Amino acid sequence: MKTVAVLGAGIMGAGIAQVAAQGGYKVILRDLQMGIVKDGLNTIKKSLEKMVEQGVISTTQKKQTLERIQGCTDLSIVRDADLVIEAVVENIAVKKQIFAELDHLCPAHTILATNTSSLSITEIAASTRRKDQVLGMHFFKPVTSMRLVELIKGMDTSNDTINKAREFVRNLGKEEILVQRESPGFVVNRILVPYLNEAIFALGEGVAGKEDIDMAMRLGAGMPMGPLEMADIIGLDTLYSVTLTFYNEFRDPKYRPHNLFSTMIRAGYLGRKSGKGFYNYKEPKNQS
Repeated sequence: MKTVAVLGAGIMGAGIAQVAAQGGYKVILRDLQMGIVKDGLNTIKKSLEKMVEQGVISTTQKKQTLERIQGCTDLSIVRDADLVIEAVVENIAVKKQIFAELDHLCPAHTILATNTSSLSITEIAASTRRKDQVLGMHFFKPVTSMRLVELIKGMDTSNDTINKAREFVRNLGKEEILVQRESPGFVVNRILVPYLNEAIFALGEGVAGKEDIDMAMRLGAGMPMGPLEMADIIGLDTLYSVTLTFYNEFRDPKYRPHNLFSTMIRAGYLGRKSGKGFYNYKEPKNQS
């Protein structure tokens, strides 16, 4: 495996492209618009510059990493890839369309992976003629520092595909776990998302204020950050989408999102990325 294509140049896609390039792979970073691709490349450059300042990598290593990454908008370029990692919007219809196109474009040996955090690998694989070469490869944010990758088997994913994915992940300096039977949320989000949703229930029911809920879990449960802080970092729209997927898939009321959740999203309060979520991240205007 020499060439890796990453579809989606957002935060996740750029992070995956960076660690793959640092692992020595030639990387194709593709998105629909060149402006988005350039933003992704700029994100990678800034990340590498920070690593140089911290003494983690050398200036030469930074230069070599950037030289391994090619940005583009033409999907047909991915036909040169040995592994394609899709990291686009969390929408099953969009992903199935992309995988059907990849199946026609890519050579027979190419492995197709999705970075989905909750959707069915089996359903995505069914849009291809190579169901045995499709798997979930779930990275975590921020990709450059989070060591875990979940490898998820679909119903038809072969052991050979899993073994090649394991080798790739380990070459990036990361560690993998194998999700042997696909289930919404896999392992991490299956446990994490209900925890975050329950914190939102506690806030919505007036059990305690947001600061006290977060402090309770930091100081009382040893969490590195509070659940509402974490929800803001993930993005409330993303978290809500995953919660709804759980609710619709399991048909279990314990996964029901609180109406505070949907109300905040309608108001545009999506967390850090919008400047406001459970907390306000917008800098106060200077008073003259």
